[in-house]
Amino acid sequence: MSKTIVEALVEFNEDSIMEGLENRLDKDEDPMRLIGDLQEGMRIVGERYSSGDYFLSELIMSADLFTRAMKLIEPRIEGRVQETLGKIVIGTPKGDIHDIGKNIFCTVAKGAGFEVHDLGVDVPVERFLEAIEAVKPEILGFSSLITTAFEPMKKVADFLVEKGLREKIKVIIGGGVTTETVRRYVGADAQTIDAVEGLYMCKKFIGREN
Repeated sequence: MSKTIVEALVEFNEDSIMEGLENRLDKDEDPMRLIGDLQEGMRIVGERYSSGDYFLSELIMSADLFTRAMKLIEPRIEGRVQETLGKIVIGTPKGDIHDIGKNIFCTVAKGAGFEVHDLGVDVPVERFLEAIEAVKPEILGFSSLITTAFEPMKKVADFLVEKGLREKIKVIIGGGVTTETVRRYVGADAQTIDAVEGLYMCKKFIGREN
């Protein structure tokens, strides 16, 4: 893992981040490794925010830098797509407007070849159900950073059981507040707080680990 990009993000050094990414992309380095570095930087920023060393302004600044860095990487990921692996419906449940983690996952999933239907944020249960019926995805994803989203997730998962669709659709949840306990409560198949790990889980769901 490159310490340069990680440290540059933690220190909010935009020039170093962009220069480091461009150099490594020019050397044809795997974009997923670069995303991993950026995620590590965000993890450290999050820890410093939680400990009181960083404040909301630093958190917003790092998120903005992360978003711009991802825009530099996205074209390289999209260019690697050769086939459609399957369909994913994903969204942030009603009451939650956080989307950074979700957007990262959508980017890497599209880059890997999934057809991603992103419903956005603050998505009501009914909208998830409509999308599931219309798209008929192999995978349903929920992303959240607040605990009030757990109940809407469970309602959608319960609906799948009631309609006899649960065996046909894998459910994955992600976000900083999700845990194994939450996964069991919702009735999901997998849980992660890492977008790249989430991608690997989805590929495993459809028998495409490699």
